[in-house]
Amino acid sequence: MIRDLGAIALCILTAYLVAIAASVDGIIFYGLPVILLCAIVSFATHWIIAVPSLITSSEKYFDFTGMVATLLLVLTSMFALLSSGSEASMRSVFVATFVSVWTLRLGIFLYKRIVKAGEDRRFRDIKKSLPKFLMTWTLSALWVFLTTVNAITLIVLNPLEPIGVFFVMGALFWLLGFGFELIADRQKKHFSEQPENKARFITQGLWSVSRHPNYFGEIILWIGIAIISLPFLSGWQFVTLVSPVFVFLLLTRISGLPFLEDKAEKKWGEDKEYIEYKKRTPILVPFFGKKQ
Repeated sequence: MIRDLGAIALCILTAYLVAIAASVDGIIFYGLPVILLCAIVSFATHWIIAVPSLITSSEKYFDFTGMVATLLLVLTSMFALLSSGSEASMRSVFVATFVSVWTLRLGIFLYKRIVKAGEDRRFRDIKKSLPKFLMTWTLSALWVFLTTVNAITLIVLNPLEPIGVFFVMGALFWLLGFGFELIADRQKKHFSEQPENKARFITQGLWSVSRHPNYFGEIILWIGIAIISLPFLSGWQFVTLVSPVFVFLLLTRISGLPFLEDKAEKKWGEDKEYIEYKKRTPILVPFFGKKQ
């Protein structure tokens, strides 16, 4: 319990420090720097929705809550910008749209998946402990904030300069990443819905060039946002570049690849076809990288 409460406190402290570092001079909303307000919104949203989930020991709305919190962060940053009397720049509008489209697509996809599956296996042991379950919701609040802090900082900075090479390059990265994630998720969904593929692993489409193409897409799209922001960050605002780094570390070191690779190894580790698939297919970056 002490460890979980300590983790919750660390999440709050981390969000506070990043928010203060990222804060944009002169942009205050309801007496608070906008970026700090966004951090508060993320944690408040998660904790409010967590209450019934903690009472019923249900993880059904966990990913859905992340989507709601992300949308609220985008709305908060845009509303604060417009309330200051400024007109939203093309960059701010595009970045707000990019983040909103991403979270709506992914949030709805994950919600439908858990409704169909009936549970998220990651929570089987976690939800047995109230402090640990609350810590997980708090960690999700930090995840939402750190993932989007670069984007919401750019929205609030509201750069009015003409569209340049950084915007074009960043937008192309975002489109590539979003397309990769979208197509990979649809291919796997279609594959798993076929009765003959029950208990089999997918090796088709994008999954033939990467064992986790959806995660590759996720990382690339956030790198795209970071590229767009680069010319306009200053001083401590460069801390917001933690967004793509955090996404990368989360997916490759914490809850993404380690969990799925271990799960696949337990299920198909002795399967000759799976062993061959691992040998020829990179774990993340298509065509490149360590293959096993």
